[in-house]
Amino acid sequence: MDPDSVKSTLSNLAFGNVMAAAARDYQKEVLAQKKVQASSSVNEEVDLDELMDDPELEKLHADRIAALKKEAEKRQLLKNKGHGDYREIGEGDFLGEVTSSEKVICHFYHREFYRCKIMDKHLKSLAPRHVDTKFIKLDAENAPFFVAKLGIKMLPCVVLFRKGIAIDRVVGFQDLGGKDDFPTKALEVLMLKKGIISENKVDEDANDYDESRRRTVRSSVHSDSDSE
Repeated sequence: MDPDSVKSTLSNLAFGNVMAAAARDYQKEVLAQKKVQASSSVNEEVDLDELMDDPELEKLHADRIAALKKEAEKRQLLKNKGHGDYREIGEGDFLGEVTSSEKVICHFYHREFYRCKIMDKHLKSLAPRHVDTKFIKLDAENAPFFVAKLGIKMLPCVVLFRKGIAIDRVVGFQDLGGKDDFPTKALEVLMLKKGIISENKVDEDANDYDESRRRTVRSSVHSDSDSE
């Protein structure tokens, strides 16, 4: 046999043995990693089970649910008083509306005034986002008594009431940059500074409460299926 051919054959065999050994080592490494991942997953599941059985965490969860439920009930009570919507009222309803809620924003407007329509658009956007404050509007032409009593001389005029008392007002767009194209956010920030609206805490907490209820239901269903 040709010596060079023998040498080539031996070399190929050696290379093949090296590759086979490398393949075996790779398989061993992959299997080892899978075992580590499986072990880690089991540990995580055990840890989660231990956390779920922690009485302190259960108490914190129960307290949080109770607080969220209270906020949701408060939100519903406010909606029953007309909060959450931007509504038009008549002069005969005015006193009842502004005295039945702690914080009220009332827009005195004229149907033909362009700037009143702009203010309408922004207030309508803010009303559902700030349920703790009541948003209403009143046609100034149909409410001469209160227009005179409140000294309203320029429209649009947004009067801010707290516990039935007029505490401040926004007249025209002077505090909003004096231009017609101001964003809703500018009006929102102005109302926040005047203290007649607050951050969206009520809405956020109500949403958290709804999500917590959904999680509780899902957890209960899961537990029932496990017990079966």
